Amino acid sequence: MTRPARFTLHPDFTVGDVDPRLFGSFVEHLGRCVYTGIHEPGHPTADEAGLRGDVLDLIRELGVTTVRYPGGNFVSGYKWEDSVGPVGERPRRLDLAWRSTESNRFGLSEYIAFLKQIGPQTEPMMAVNLGTRGVAEALELQEYANHPAGTALSDLRAAHGDKEPFGIRLWCLGNEMDGPWQTGHKTAEEYGRLAAETARAMRQIDPSVQLVACGSSHRAMDTFGAWEATVLAEAYDLVDHVSLHAYYEEIDGDRDSFLASAVDMESFIEDVVATCDHVGARLKSKKRIHLSFDEWNVWYMSAFQARPAAPDWPEAPRLLEDNYSVTDAVVVGSLLIALLRHADRVAVACLAQLVNVIAPILTEPGGPAWRQTTFFPFAQASRHGRGRVLDVRVDSPTYATPKYGEVPLLHATAVRAADGTVTVFAVNRSRRDSLPLEVTVAGLGLTSVVEHSALADTDPEARNTREDPERVAPHAVADTSLRDGVLHADLEPLSWNVIRLS
Repeated sequence: MTRPARFTLHPDFTVGDVDPRLFGSFVEHLGRCVYTGIHEPGHPTADEAGLRGDVLDLIRELGVTTVRYPGGNFVSGYKWEDSVGPVGERPRRLDLAWRSTESNRFGLSEYIAFLKQIGPQTEPMMAVNLGTRGVAEALELQEYANHPAGTALSDLRAAHGDKEPFGIRLWCLGNEMDGPWQTGHKTAEEYGRLAAETARAMRQIDPSVQLVACGSSHRAMDTFGAWEATVLAEAYDLVDHVSLHAYYEEIDGDRDSFLASAVDMESFIEDVVATCDHVGARLKSKKRIHLSFDEWNVWYMSAFQARPAAPDWPEAPRLLEDNYSVTDAVVVGSLLIALLRHADRVAVACLAQLVNVIAPILTEPGGPAWRQTTFFPFAQASRHGRGRVLDVRVDSPTYATPKYGEVPLLHATAVRAADGTVTVFAVNRSRRDSLPLEVTVAGLGLTSVVEHSALADTDPEARNTREDPERVAPHAVADTSLRDGVLHADLEPLSWNVIRLS
């Protein structure tokens, strides 16, 4: 029998408060994320603006708190002016990033209206084009979006039907500018200067804006670390966050390493924190840079890259529509745990993306929308992961992985809400065995188990499809107890677990 995994929770040992923006997502003009995803005029559930009501309901259930827009690689060729004004007069453009044709039927005003339909808890996160454009265009977009009235661009917004400013406070200074695939790719020195000058100018309009500088596109970039240090040497005092992007997939059947993907994510976060703090120390600055992990997910990128490029320029083609399994959902849950475990420095995070494109929600044109397996860990973390993260130091059995060496079977964190309720999020990485869990909670005033929910299945490849949209869902777990200040639970093999204590 596997020995128990253990840890102790105490109210005096904490990581930090969870920024609600940790539960953000991402809408890019890529594939069917926008068109026939969130926006489909004529769909039976669509409102007058063309927003799909069935999708809006699922997004609200998902608990998304911020939505990054409009990209992604798409933003580096984006002309914001194309996306405003009368829809029938907007130009069609080639999108070099995804070799598609962009109709601009859904634009800036529609994006803001979409967020309002989700609810007041969801705020915008707008990216500016620093690939093919620069400081002037960023300022023009900021003025159009945020200035109240009395200037050419703010009055133009009002003439377009949006009298009230959009109030966008969180801005990304470009996207993945270190990537050679990026339209307008730049060296660290070039981008650092551009980001600094753009940030300085945007703060002249509004000193309160929050700005995200591009970090490395992923940890495996040859320039990783040096890129962040060079960019922040230019922009440290002008920006608030540096971005991180990471995608994970099972490669060559190495499922054990795939299940340990969060080992890489946590190391990535810690490396970027160390780089930020090193630059701050060199500059003798008391300011602390936070992280915006504004693209993360499971993405079977190698399968996408093996496909031939589209021979023409289709409009809203089916791209990156991965259908996720129980195994994928457990990994997504583990990645959420990694983000929460670093809530003292990760202030923003965006699951990429929201609908159809490597997304927790899938749709069919004219047809239904449904939850992927990955929907459930995100929704549960967003619902129950608000409050202060408690410091979790795990004593767990381990298993061997080809990529990361010995890895704990248990990956866990815990969040204490304002009312004293504590939620334990836990993943059992073992593919074969249940894992007994013992958590000492003395000092937290906890007396009962509210619920223990698990996402697991006898078939690790089980997934939700149009034909069987409810094949996979979390289920209640019996016999979890709290006795003499110790939580006792049994974690099923290959499972994501949410245990709520009051």
